Amino acid sequence: MRRALRGGDSQQDYAGLNRTPRPGHADFPAHVRYGGHQDPSGGGHFSGRLTAPLCLAGGLFMQMLLSRGIRIGAQLLQVGEVQGRAFDPMDPELDSLKEDYIRTLDPDTADAMGKAINEARLAGDSLGGVVECAAVGLPVGLGEHMFDGLENRIAQAVFGIPAVKGIAFGSGFEGTEMRGSQHNDAWVMEEGQVRSSSNRHGGILGGMSTGMPLVFTVAFKPTSSIFLKQDTVDLDTMRPAQLELKGRHDPCVVPRAVPVVEAACAMALFDALMEKDRGEHTWT
Repeated sequence: MRRALRGGDSQQDYAGLNRTPRPGHADFPAHVRYGGHQDPSGGGHFSGRLTAPLCLAGGLFMQMLLSRGIRIGAQLLQVGEVQGRAFDPMDPELDSLKEDYIRTLDPDTADAMGKAINEARLAGDSLGGVVECAAVGLPVGLGEHMFDGLENRIAQAVFGIPAVKGIAFGSGFEGTEMRGSQHNDAWVMEEGQVRSSSNRHGGILGGMSTGMPLVFTVAFKPTSSIFLKQDTVDLDTMRPAQLELKGRHDPCVVPRAVPVVEAACAMALFDALMEKDRGEHTWT
């Protein structure tokens, strides 16, 4: 027999989730990992709320990076099927970003994204999306090869954000459709400095910064908490059950994730700079 349960904002509502794991959430592996002692309320220690201290620290890191001529900015590039205008990889328009809830380069796209999110909300469903982040002003050669590479550091920080399912630097997966002759960025002299004529590498080669803008995208899954009935299991009886959530659940977390991605990037870059300053790796 199937059993309907409801979860919501009260502690009593969340109590039932210890035995009926929510689809898309960490409830089941956490139940096994912590022997049923995890707190499912609001997602517990898997909640996006835990990115608040990351944003606080990231704000400090961004100020310190700015004092060294390094700027970071991120935008909401995609929500569901609504695609925005990507940064120019040669010269990201960071000054064009406004501190709106839906931060994009194109206001018309922002309206379309908001409409899509609202439609998902009215349907009791949710959407995912993509955040694009850029950093300019990085010195050449920041980072290391192999496991200490700049991409590794950024990816580790970014994957600490709940709901992240992928990250791509530069051309990312689109680069797989090109030949090397199309993808390679030619080196040129520009105002007495070595630069690349394009930036499909996204500002990193061999785990080290090239002096070109650092550009990467981050994929976020749809919000796991939705208001539609979903199948699950009762871990006490080990029988099928149904789950129907109530309470307040964001139909799309990606707009809130934009400053979090900036913070994660700032933390990784600042860490790499501090390591350089301490001379822990060879630096010419």
